[in-house]
Amino acid sequence: MRRVIVIGSKGQDGQLLCERLAGEGCAVLGIDRNEIHSNRRAAGSAETAVDILDSGAVDDLIRAFAPDAVFYLAAFHHSSEDELPPSDAGLYLLSHEIHVRGLLHVLEAVRRFAPGARLFYAASSHCFGEPPTSVQDEDTPLRPNCPYGISKTAGVQLCRMYRARHALSASCGFLYNHESPLRPPKFLSAKIVHAAVEIARGRRDRLVLGDLSARVDWGYAPDYVDAMIRILRLETPDDFVIASGQSHTVTEFVAIAFSHLKIDWRKHVESDPSLITKSTPATVLTGNSRKLREKTGWQPSLAFPDMVRLLVDAELRRTASAAQPAV
Repeated sequence: MRRVIVIGSKGQDGQLLCERLAGEGCAVLGIDRNEIHSNRRAAGSAETAVDILDSGAVDDLIRAFAPDAVFYLAAFHHSSEDELPPSDAGLYLLSHEIHVRGLLHVLEAVRRFAPGARLFYAASSHCFGEPPTSVQDEDTPLRPNCPYGISKTAGVQLCRMYRARHALSASCGFLYNHESPLRPPKFLSAKIVHAAVEIARGRRDRLVLGDLSARVDWGYAPDYVDAMIRILRLETPDDFVIASGQSHTVTEFVAIAFSHLKIDWRKHVESDPSLITKSTPATVLTGNSRKLREKTGWQPSLAFPDMVRLLVDAELRRTASAAQPAV
C-alpha cells in the first residue's frame, strides 16, 4: 500500500490506522464528517472537504487520488446519552446513510476509477444479532436485530456483491468490541476508567452503569487495526471475524480498573436498569478469529486484564497533564 484513503479517520480506529500507515511511509488521506486531512506525502492531492453522501464528490476524490487501498471505517455510533430519533425507523435511516449509502458511493467510485484498489469495510459483531451458536465465525448466519446491525449487514452484502459481480477486492472485518485511550467519553470503557480515576482522586464518589452482568468480547484497538492491514495485504479478498475469542462481564472490567487504583469498586459502583438500551445485545457475542490467525498470522498483543490496566494508566496520565497549569 502506497496511497491510502481512510474514511472515518477521526474515530478511534481511524486515528490509529492513519498513524500506523503514515509511519510505514504511506501517503494517507483522511476523511471524516466533511473534513479532510493528510500527511505530508499526501498533501496537495485533495484540498476540499468530501461528503461521502455526495456521489460526485466521491468520484472526484477517487479519480484524483488514485488510491491503492481504502479503509471504510465510518460508523454511526450512539449511546443511551445521545438524543436519537423516537423510532427504530429514524435510527435505521441515520445508520443507513453512513453504513450503506456512503459505502455504495465509495465502492462504485473504486470500481470505475481505481479498480485495482483494495477496500476494507469495518463491519460489526452486531451483524450476528442473535446467533444460533455461542461463538461466531465467518460461517455464522447474519441475523441482525437492531438498526445498527441491520445497516452494517447491508454494507457487508454490498461488498460481497461488488466482489462477486465486479471482481472488486473488497474485504469485510466483523469487529468485536475493541478499546484504547482514544475512545470518546460516551463509550463504556472510557466511562469506567474516567470514573475510577476521579474516584481515586476524591473528585466524585459514584459510578452508575447499566447491566453489570453483561458479557462482552473485548480486545485492544491497535491489535484490531493491525488485523485490518493484514487482511488488505492478502492477495484474495475475504471476510474475517476480528475478536479476542473471550468474553468478560462489565463487573470484571470494573473490578480490574478499580483494583489497579487500589479501590474497592463495590463501595462506588451501582447498576441502573434504565441505562440498558434497546441496542444492547440480547445474547453474548463472542468471536472465533481462527481464520484470521491462520491466514495472516495475527495475534493479539494484550490480554484483557492488561488492556484494562493500560486504559487506566493512560487516563491517569491524561488527567494529570490536563491539570497542569499553562505556562
